[in-house]
Amino acid sequence: MKISLSDIDKKRFGITVAIAQDIAMDDIEATEHFCIDNHVEMCITRVATTDLQVIQKLEDIGYRLMDTLVYYAFKFNKKVIPDDTNDHYIRPAQANDAESVVDIATASFKGYFGHYHADPRLPNDKCDEVYIDWAEKSVRSREITDAVLIVENDGQLNGFATMRQLSEADGEGVLFGVAPHAQGQGIYRTMMIHGMRWCKQQGLSRMLVSTQITNIAVQKVWARLGFEMNHGYYTLHKWF
Repeated sequence: MKISLSDIDKKRFGITVAIAQDIAMDDIEATEHFCIDNHVEMCITRVATTDLQVIQKLEDIGYRLMDTLVYYAFKFNKKVIPDDTNDHYIRPAQANDAESVVDIATASFKGYFGHYHADPRLPNDKCDEVYIDWAEKSVRSREITDAVLIVENDGQLNGFATMRQLSEADGEGVLFGVAPHAQGQGIYRTMMIHGMRWCKQQGLSRMLVSTQITNIAVQKVWARLGFEMNHGYYTLHKWF
C-alpha cells in the first residue's frame, strides 16, 4: 500500500486530502489510522474492480463509489499501428504553447464528469481546474509527463495529447483534448496513432489509455484502432 497527503488537492480545495493506492484487506486499518493521525478530511482510493472483498469492506466503513475507470491496451508485438489517414500536422509541444493548451483544456473538459465532480461536497469549478492544471503543467514541466503532442493546422492549435512512460514495458496516453471548433475532423484519432508511435519509439511493449466507463465515444475509437479492454478500477472517497 502507498498512502500520502496530496498537496495539490489541499491547495485546490482547501482541505487535507490523502491518496491511498494498492490497498489490500490488511491495509485498511492502517489507512484509517493514517487519516486520523494526519487530520485528513477526505481520502481518495482506487481499487481494482476484481477486489470485491476490499471494495465492500471500504463501503462498510464509509467509502462511497465515485467513478469506474476502464483501461484499454494496445500490444505492439501482436498488432500493427494503423495508418494515419488524416493530413494533420503534429509536433512536440513548446513552452509557449501552454496558454493555448489551457484554452483547449478549459473548453474540451467543460462538463466532464470525473471522480472529483461526482463528489457532491466538492465545488464543480474547482473540479474543472484538475484537468486544466494538469494540461498546463504537462507543457511547462516534464515532472508529470514525458511528452506532449500538439496538433496545429494553419498556425492554430487544435489539440494536445500528454504521454508518459509507466515502466520498462508500458506507456500511457494520459490526457487528450480537442478544441471544440476542430472536433469531427479526426484529430483525436491522429493523436492516438502518434501516441502509439511515441510509445513504440521508446521501446515499450504496449500503450495504455483509460476513461470513465460511461465515456463510450472514445472507447469506440480505441476499439477501431485495435485496443482491447484490459482492466478496471473503482474510485472511492471517504469524508472523515
